[in-house]
Amino acid sequence: MAKIENTALSKKIDVLKVLEIRDKVNTNGITIDEIVNQLVADYCKTLDNYMHEIDAVLYSNDNPPTDTQLENFALNIPVLLYFTGEAQETLGIREDIAKAIKQELYNHEYDKAEGTIADKTAKAEIISENEALVHMIYQRAYKKVKLRAEAANEVLQSVKKVISRRISEKELSNIDSGRFQQ
Repeated sequence: MAKIENTALSKKIDVLKVLEIRDKVNTNGITIDEIVNQLVADYCKTLDNYMHEIDAVLYSNDNPPTDTQLENFALNIPVLLYFTGEAQETLGIREDIAKAIKQELYNHEYDKAEGTIADKTAKAEIISENEALVHMIYQRAYKKVKLRAEAANEVLQSVKKVISRRISEKELSNIDSGRFQQ
């Protein structure tokens, strides 16, 4: 087995180098996050706004949600999920296109490069780095939209349960009040 001597953990950790890399990751991460979040906001604005409205109603400690509000939630969330699903698929298409663009450039540069397979691979990866980032951005945006749709569906299921519970309580209270009136 080959002895590896130049890895970060084979000797004393270069704290300054680690911090420099961390800073680079954070800086680039902020940029990528901003791009992804803008894409997601563009596709999920209506759903996000409605979820904020629901959140405001739920966190109003003075008044629990009314039956009318719950019914509105139960009717509106599926409509918003319908459009969010369409947005998700649009992002999926964009992700596929970004992947194809990345792969096309990679293949072109790989074929054009000279040297060993490792040399050709390295050159193609370096040259297609920006295209790989765009592909990653669309992957992350797709996943975020999917997570939002799943979370909204969970809210919908909870609303349905609360409505069912309230209906059961009303039916039970009607049965009990009818027994005492006779």
